[in-house]
Amino acid sequence: MQEELRELTRELRRAIPQVYAGYKQLHDGALAAGALDAKTKELIALAIAVSKECDGCIAAHAHAAVERGASEQEAAEAIGVTILMNGGPGTVYGARAFSAFREFDAKKNQ
Repeated sequence: MQEELRELTRELRRAIPQVYAGYKQLHDGALAAGALDAKTKELIALAIAVSKECDGCIAAHAHAAVERGASEQEAAEAIGVTILMNGGPGTVYGARAFSAFREFDAKKNQ
């Protein structure tokens, strides 16, 4: 998914650079370690991505959660909360998110 969107995102970013600069500042501020560590924030973002049914968001936050040291079990449990709060669609997008997490985790451990 990330590869598929990469060039399209670059084109849009070139068209509206101020929007992307503002979004990056918000992104970095929201996901910076504070009272909650960055790993926990990425797991929250992953859970919300499942709830919003956003494949690009799932890929980005699954990758970031792996990079921040989240375990497979932590990802699974975060996704489980999404299923609780989102019902049936959570089971579909939750499985997609878990698969993405495992894919990034496997690449990291190679």
